[in-house]
Amino acid sequence: MPSLAQRTAVWSLVVSLLWRSITRAYYRNSVGGLLLFDITNRRSFQNVHEWLEEAKAHVQPYQIVFVLVGHKCDLDTQRQVTRHEAEKLAIAYGMRYIETSARDAINVEKAFTDLTRDIYELVRKGEINIQEGWEGVKSGFVPNVVHSSEEVIKSDRRCLC
Repeated sequence: MPSLAQRTAVWSLVVSLLWRSITRAYYRNSVGGLLLFDITNRRSFQNVHEWLEEAKAHVQPYQIVFVLVGHKCDLDTQRQVTRHEAEKLAIAYGMRYIETSARDAINVEKAFTDLTRDIYELVRKGEINIQEGWEGVKSGFVPNVVHSSEEVIKSDRRCLC
């Protein structure tokens, strides 16, 4: 990907049914998403299809790019979803798969980088169009602000997620 500045707004959409009516509003102008499930919780993996369909329904008529993320890979001994199962699901949906650990700072930044790279490539190829009135992708000036997982101190292993 060339040296282009990108501004990314990240929204964490809560899985709770209590928040569903609010989260739907955030899908509307989204162009990309990380579909997360907990590798130690089979039910969260089984819910991926439902969340994918909901997001697609609320972003129409626009295209949305997803990366499937199996998080808590630091808890491999408690794994309930195999990497093979997750990769198979990602292939079926035409998306990337990556495993992450917020606690150990494994692949978190890579998940976002892969997603933004995929979005950039689709815009470059003309498969995602920059359109007036849609907030999903815009061109223009982007301030020089960089936030990186490299700023996270690995020895401080507190995770609030």
